[in-house]
Amino acid sequence: AAPALTHGRPSPPSLSIPLAEIMGCGCGKYNKPKDCKSKWHPATFAQLPRMDGKVVAVTGCTSGTGWVCARDCARLGATVIMLNRPSERAESALKSVQEAAPDSRVASFPCDLTSFASVRECAAKVREMFEETGLDILCNNAGVMASLDEATGDGYDVQMQTNHLSHFLLASELWPLLVKAADARGEARVVNHSSIARKGKKLERKYLEKNGGNLGGDKSGCGPFSGPRWDRYQQTKLANLVFTLGIRDRVNKAGLKIKSLVAHPGVAATQLQVRSVGDGGMSAGLANMVVAQSAEDGALGILMCCCDPAVQNGGFYGPAGTGFKGKAVLLPSKPEEKLADEASRAMLWEASEQATGTKFTI
Repeated sequence: AAPALTHGRPSPPSLSIPLAEIMGCGCGKYNKPKDCKSKWHPATFAQLPRMDGKVVAVTGCTSGTGWVCARDCARLGATVIMLNRPSERAESALKSVQEAAPDSRVASFPCDLTSFASVRECAAKVREMFEETGLDILCNNAGVMASLDEATGDGYDVQMQTNHLSHFLLASELWPLLVKAADARGEARVVNHSSIARKGKKLERKYLEKNGGNLGGDKSGCGPFSGPRWDRYQQTKLANLVFTLGIRDRVNKAGLKIKSLVAHPGVAATQLQVRSVGDGGMSAGLANMVVAQSAEDGALGILMCCCDPAVQNGGFYGPAGTGFKGKAVLLPSKPEEKLADEASRAMLWEASEQATGTKFTI
């Protein structure tokens, strides 16, 4: 049977895995992404148009869905900017994308999303290098999941700063490049990456404020995907949706040719679960139980948002139904508009400007 949704959170299917291991008490291992064969990616990628002359920036692309998106955009002819924390993994990812698309221009810029100063420094370098061409697509892919209740150096929750606040700042800093590309080539895009975990309680301002390390602690809940770690994650993934609709509202009012889009990957086999297991956010048994599709299939939502000419401004793309796996399709808008209502959009924008110390005017 397909997995059910409980209180907006995914409830794993019934499998023969000991309950103790599912709840985090077992000794199972999950030290690399589950091996899943791609089902939908090859056919979808084959239908995407060339992207020659376009510039695409992707955050969090050392592996997983971000790496697939960067690789595929480069394979389609785009100039790709890989934005990652400085590391050997970042260098290896750059090399692998260059090897997969030897005829495309691929660059790497250091960008630590847990530091607003790093984001500003990265954005300044991107603006300098691409001042003349502009930026066609900003794909805010990077994210962490169910992390410890810790503060960044800026004082904010690690999950919220990584998953939303720094992407808000990055979009603000790179906005002139997006406008330039839209004016020059008829369109630009901002793509955010949400999750099936976005469903649940409304967005609360305290998660966007300087409360890092003081947002519920790390105690496990009464079942899978519950407890303060997952509450914080849910708020960040809802923030991704709210931010998307906030941009959409503003570009529509301003009459700009910039599309604001959002996607979710289902439950894809990436380093996200590996890091969460290692950090104590979920058990190895639960990770093995819920991971449902490959990173390539999980990347289809953001890939469509970046490359498909038919995507709709404000559209949400990803697997339908329970959302665990499947082709990326346009999801019904009414539930998302209700979840990310106008009051939430206004609050998020104000709180994000205050947190990042920037005035994001569209």
